[in-house]
Amino acid sequence: MTNSNLRRMLIATVSIAALGGCGANDIASPGTGGNISIINNPAPTPAPSPTPTPTVSLVTPATGCPTIADAQGLNDRGTITGPTGTYRVCALPSRIVSSINLTRIPGLLYFIPGRVDVGYDNGPTPLSASNTRVVTQPDGTNRTLTADSNVTLTIQPGVVLYAASGASWVNINRGNRINAVGTATAPIVFTSRDNVLGLNTDSSSGQWGGVVLSGRAQITDCAVPGSPALANGSSPNAGTVACERQTEGAVDPALYGGTNNLDNSGRMSYVQIRYSGFVLSAATELQSLTTQGVGEGTVLNNIQSFNSSDDGAEFFGGHVAMKYYVSIGAEDDNLDTDVGTKANFQYVIVAQRAGSLAQGADAMIEADTDNNSVLDNPRQNTTVSNATFIDRTGPGNADQAAILLRGATDYTLVNSVMTTNPAHSCLRISDSRTAAATVDAASDENGAPVFRSVVMQCLASRPFIGSPLSGQTLTDADVAALFNGGANNNATTYTPTLTNLFINGANETAVTPFDQTTLNGRVFNGITITPAGFFEKTTYIGAVKDAADTWYQGWTCNSTTAALGTSLTGNCTTLPTI
Repeated sequence: MTNSNLRRMLIATVSIAALGGCGANDIASPGTGGNISIINNPAPTPAPSPTPTPTVSLVTPATGCPTIADAQGLNDRGTITGPTGTYRVCALPSRIVSSINLTRIPGLLYFIPGRVDVGYDNGPTPLSASNTRVVTQPDGTNRTLTADSNVTLTIQPGVVLYAASGASWVNINRGNRINAVGTATAPIVFTSRDNVLGLNTDSSSGQWGGVVLSGRAQITDCAVPGSPALANGSSPNAGTVACERQTEGAVDPALYGGTNNLDNSGRMSYVQIRYSGFVLSAATELQSLTTQGVGEGTVLNNIQSFNSSDDGAEFFGGHVAMKYYVSIGAEDDNLDTDVGTKANFQYVIVAQRAGSLAQGADAMIEADTDNNSVLDNPRQNTTVSNATFIDRTGPGNADQAAILLRGATDYTLVNSVMTTNPAHSCLRISDSRTAAATVDAASDENGAPVFRSVVMQCLASRPFIGSPLSGQTLTDADVAALFNGGANNNATTYTPTLTNLFINGANETAVTPFDQTTLNGRVFNGITITPAGFFEKTTYIGAVKDAADTWYQGWTCNSTTAALGTSLTGNCTTLPTI
């Protein structure tokens, strides 16, 4: 090959390689050195097709009810149909006498046909051969118990139970347990028949009773035959095995009380309780969750109350510890503690419905005892940390303020936020004995209420209300001095900057938190006030630090009252599809 031929071949090869690396718009004209744009006209964009309407898959009923360990079995009530589909209805026995396990089955709902008792009431102390109890069995015959019935109702994640309209409720009797443990992605739902039928709105309430846990821990305000209250304000048997009470409004006694402060009534986690609070008797309603005399062995966390016609939850005596509590739309109080409770709560979101004052909505917090038993021991001692309260009642609520402390209660509120109607008072303390600073073991008095790093939006002219009780007068100024005194880092002139109703903004973030872990392990008068290690240390006040703090999402339901973010169960007015 000649040199000239070799040069021509190399030039041609390089040129082809160069062209192969160029796109259509990069080919240069040898005469100009510029670019020649070769435009490929695209095909016309077709007209958009209409977006198809999503197909909603309605639930189809399960073929039948599962077998349970209780010989009575589940009663197949046929089917029920609502907007989300048709479901098999499996009714629980009126008294569960053997431990059972309710599993999630697609197209199946468990039905609470009236009052459902779990086990028999085993009394204030464990049964034995020398401490027996005669009970009436479901078949009408009597039986003598020589040991606790020890029945456990287990409910699996994702299970939905609905109740018949009216006086339908679940009672876990003393000596028995509930094990209702959902998950963040599959909560357990207790609700009403109207919720299944799709008849409810975001203002519906009071359609069934609720869930009641009855235990053997100490209580006061003894109120069964043989437990009279003395005229001087003390029950003779308070805090003993002879001190018992019965569920408010129950036609048949559902008793609670004892002396075992470590008693275990079971566990409830990731649970919604909707549309509860039916009136069992005149002016006496249940609430979403009622604990009565439960002990420290009982585990409660991640519980949502939605539209209870009474309290969101009420805690009668015993020793209670709960984290991650959400109360939306309650029509009375939201965190109500009574009759000698030793209680601890952390991470609490409370929001009342707009206009709920007309339905009787009351306080964010009510802590008290019966005025006839104000000197009973053990005295109530409750501690709340990291709460956000959205009070929408305004002037005219029965308690006269967003927080009511009375009945000589001991109370501690730290790292919390309160927004109210600007025309509403924030804190009322009734009875000077409630504000007593004296520490006295004989009367179980642990000093005055404590407030640390608490900010509240209040009526500027009267943020505090005292007590006009004869002989127990407490002035507004006395209450103000208790809240504002010292380096407590409290404020009643706070301007809310919360976002999405309850997420901290700039003003909330600017508040220096109190170290709540210093409250752990407190013991007074030989009784545990706060279990060791219960409170977690936070770098913020309020229930929700910021938008990245999402502990309330997924397992709760949404409403116009409170959008709780990503919800795997949808709106509270509809059944979940998980």
